[in-house]
Amino acid sequence: MSLKKDDQESAKRAAATKKKPARFTDDEQAAMKERAQELKAEAGKLEGEKALLAKIAEMPEPDRAMAERLHEIIKSSVPALAPKTWYGMPAYARDGKIICFFQGAQKFKTRYATLGFSDAANLDEGVMWPTAFALKELTAVEEARIGALLKKALS
Repeated sequence: MSLKKDDQESAKRAAATKKKPARFTDDEQAAMKERAQELKAEAGKLEGEKALLAKIAEMPEPDRAMAERLHEIIKSSVPALAPKTWYGMPAYARDGKIICFFQGAQKFKTRYATLGFSDAANLDEGVMWPTAFALKELTAVEEARIGALLKKALS
């Protein structure tokens, strides 16, 4: 019995003399949390873009071509917007809020596609301003106007 008691006391002494494991500093922990958030945001953005591109691929022509071109314009004009789907349509958000979206003409059986902006878009001009634009085709003039609208929406 005394051997067992001696073994227990020996184990306690050994545990007491062991060094505590090294810990990360508060700054290191904060940096790791920030990086984890960055990776999560990047993963979310990639997943959102994947879903958006899948929705665009499902669209019939000419909506598909227009949506693909709009996607390129939006990514190059305002890369801060996160692609995602919204009610089954391609959309773009900032801080989780939809800024703009695309509605294909075929889906809603209309004579034109629509580029719409939500109330989170800063397009205010006085007491009345447009929040949706009919699109029959995209020329260089429309593309430039869309780029300017997008930049204004985020201002």
